[in-house]
Amino acid sequence: MPQAQPKVKLLSMTPHALAVIYAACRQCYSDGWADEIFAKAVRGEIPKEKQEELVRRVLASGHESVCEHVSFTFAISGISRACSHQLVRHRIASYSQQSQRYVKADDFHYIIPPTIAKRPHLKELFEKTMQQLQVAYNEIVTALEKEGIKGEKAHQDARFILPNACETRIVVTMNCRSLLNFFALRCCERAQWEIRVVANEMLKICKEKLPAVFEKAGPKCERLGYCPEGKHSCGRMPLKEEVFK
Repeated sequence: MPQAQPKVKLLSMTPHALAVIYAACRQCYSDGWADEIFAKAVRGEIPKEKQEELVRRVLASGHESVCEHVSFTFAISGISRACSHQLVRHRIASYSQQSQRYVKADDFHYIIPPTIAKRPHLKELFEKTMQQLQVAYNEIVTALEKEGIKGEKAHQDARFILPNACETRIVVTMNCRSLLNFFALRCCERAQWEIRVVANEMLKICKEKLPAVFEKAGPKCERLGYCPEGKHSCGRMPLKEEVFK
């Protein structure tokens, strides 16, 4: 029963992403056709620097709908079911998650929270509990199979005993506007530690692939210039109340 570590890999993104957003921006203010604008951008007839300048200016003005035309698809592994339950709350997205019904958890990996991992007595208790749950899961599956209840029919009921700590794997697709919102919430110091790790890894990839959109992405305080969390602030930025006195 190995411990799992979060991993984030980019599977794909919209081809010519910058050109797509640039064409969408220009279409709003031009009597030309986006197809022609896009083609010129892809061919390099419109310099990349000029495309990035317009995209940055439009996004800085708060008009983020243009970046909904571009999406990123990530493969994420090594996260807990508890983390994935937070992830799927971001509704403008598509998810494909490993099934505990069709995938037998006869040697499930798990995640140990840092506060528990650094305390030997708690870590020992945690690991012992995981082992006991594994034994119980296997016994339930075996007992059901002996009664002729096999495969997913056995797994779908035995999985009720599996913990939130169980590792899961998931494919996530979000458009850029949803990603900006995701990063604003989940890169915040107040976000749960595990999803914050995932969000920061996703943000690194997005910044590298599409800096015109994501170079200033991150915790909401960085874009606002203040912290809206009140007494729960981490102290990184002045409080909203202080800024708007």
